[in-house]
Amino acid sequence: MEAISEFYKWAESISDPRVADWFLIPSPLPTYSMSFFYIIFSWKIGPYLMHNREPFNLKYLLIIYNLSMVYLNYHIFKELLFGMLEAGYSYPCQPFLTSTRPVDFRIARALWWYFASKLIEFIDTLFFILRKKDNQISFLHVYHHATMPMLWWIGTKWVPAGQSAPAAIMNAFIHIIMYFYYGMAAFGPSLQKYLWWKRYLTQMQLIQFCIALGTATYSLYSGCDFPRWMSWALILYMISFLVLFGNFYIQAYLTKKKKKNDELRNGKMKTSVKGTSRDNNGELRSRNKISS
Repeated sequence: MEAISEFYKWAESISDPRVADWFLIPSPLPTYSMSFFYIIFSWKIGPYLMHNREPFNLKYLLIIYNLSMVYLNYHIFKELLFGMLEAGYSYPCQPFLTSTRPVDFRIARALWWYFASKLIEFIDTLFFILRKKDNQISFLHVYHHATMPMLWWIGTKWVPAGQSAPAAIMNAFIHIIMYFYYGMAAFGPSLQKYLWWKRYLTQMQLIQFCIALGTATYSLYSGCDFPRWMSWALILYMISFLVLFGNFYIQAYLTKKKKKNDELRNGKMKTSVKGTSRDNNGELRSRNKISS
């Protein structure tokens, strides 16, 4: 415990002083406690409380929530985009500097909001539970929602600038589209015919993970002046996402499509066989009639 305490004191000494007193940043306990409670609530407490209850109809609440998340992610995207352009960020290597320029505070604030948005996204799972959509609460879903705040608390406390910004802005852009999709889906069947592009959201996420993985790897091996430990953390995290989201995409779209095609093919074969049988029976009856 003494060694852990000494390590944390050392880590605290190299954290970014600009965000030292920002809400939820001084200590890991609030964020990590919420994440651990989220895991327990998602898999145990929530489903247990809803076990003998009817699902809630949250149509209008879902519309308001999803469109609010569209706006929040748009705000994060806009602030990061204009801040990075004004600060002259370079891609794919932007060194980490603890500058006190107003534009650098603008980027740091946007990254704090990005971190905070990951805590707000716990509500996604709460809605699944209240609507008794327990099949949506997969390992991938809970892993994604529980670990993002923990990782980005670290990112916000130690590196709220540099290479952290491109990773956040890509994800914010994806979430603008994603929450817009879910907001439209919440309107019900009247808009379903316009929502054929759900699979492309997952494809965009996979592309995002590949870009983030490539950027972190380049940063690590090109000598970019960005903390190596953060690059390694992003590399390992992106690999886990590629495995989990890749498996989801295969199961949800490729395997499902193949199974559907096989069922259609088998159905046509059965129809063809039955038709042939009927034709043969009809021909046989005709011959018997002529013969008689």
